[in-house]
Amino acid sequence: MKCVLCKQGQTKPGEITVTLQRGDTTSIIKNVPAEVCENCGEYYLSEDATERVLSMAEEAAGKGAEVEIIRYAA
Repeated sequence: MKCVLCKQGQTKPGEITVTLQRGDTTSIIKNVPAEVCENCGEYYLSEDATERVLSMAEEAAGKGAEVEIIRYAA
């Protein structure tokens, strides 16, 4: 698909690192599957990946973690 942000690059399957903050918790989720723009690097997550990433971050915040580094496993 054509990138919505730069309007020049095409996206291709890849893996990215997502960093989310909630209150005092920072969650870093590595190896998340995404469509990544080959021009600007903007990424797009599927609905399933988005739900999973948010769930993982919520779990980290629930544990009271200050920084949680998680590997996204299929």
